Amino acid sequence: MEQINYLVLRDPNIYPDPEVLKNILKDTYPVYEHILQLYEKYGFLLEWRYYNDGKAWLGKVTFKKKTVIWMSAWTGFIKATIYFPEKYTEGIHNLELNPDLLDFIKSTNNVGRSKPCMFELKSMDIIPDFETLIKYKLTCK
Repeated sequence: MEQINYLVLRDPNIYPDPEVLKNILKDTYPVYEHILQLYEKYGFLLEWRYYNDGKAWLGKVTFKKKTVIWMSAWTGFIKATIYFPEKYTEGIHNLELNPDLLDFIKSTNNVGRSKPCMFELKSMDIIPDFETLIKYKLTCK
């Protein structure tokens, strides 16, 4: 039977603290903890806020005043998206990334004038590619 994943954290009164996230992420919570360590390594700040327009809690990851990553919690995983302005998308294709991920990024429609690079963070296998794109994002002005 196919598992259907849903965006969760839709109640504005339930803050996504570690206990709440453990219940949502279950076996993938250690991946989330690793991501938090990665953010700490780069000096990022993660702030969970409830957004009325999307009716959900989103994690906004910033470096200084620059937004680097947007995160959302789904049943069994965290989805993280890094947006790149069009002028930097060619550079993504020159990075050493999993070929399937590169194909996925190429096929993803732009959001406005930015290319979203989306990750379903379910296992540690994807972390090296995620970190490669984080490093690249930090070089973009």
